[in-house]
Amino acid sequence: MASSSMSSQGSSSWTAKQNKDFEKALAVYDKDTPDRWYNVAKAVGGKTAEEVKRHYELLVKDVKQIESGKVPFPNYRTTGGSNTRGNTNTSYGLKRMKNQKLN
Repeated sequence: MASSSMSSQGSSSWTAKQNKDFEKALAVYDKDTPDRWYNVAKAVGGKTAEEVKRHYELLVKDVKQIESGKVPFPNYRTTGGSNTRGNTNTSYGLKRMKNQKLN
């Protein structure tokens, strides 16, 4: 795939697999990792370093709004099928971000 067609997808078009790979990559490449965004983009596939950095910045913004109470915490389904607020199914990436010092 040519790089121009990868860029044309933009950061608004992320597959579930790319999002999962993004979360896993954030767990591996923390804020002190040299070439962090390049490495995350490589792990995600089909995204540039700038696109994954922007995706991260949007995620940080969303987490801050949720934590400040401006946006309700999303309801996730438990394995039993009932909905609860703030259960343990919150993605690992969000939990890790909350525990990291965000810059």
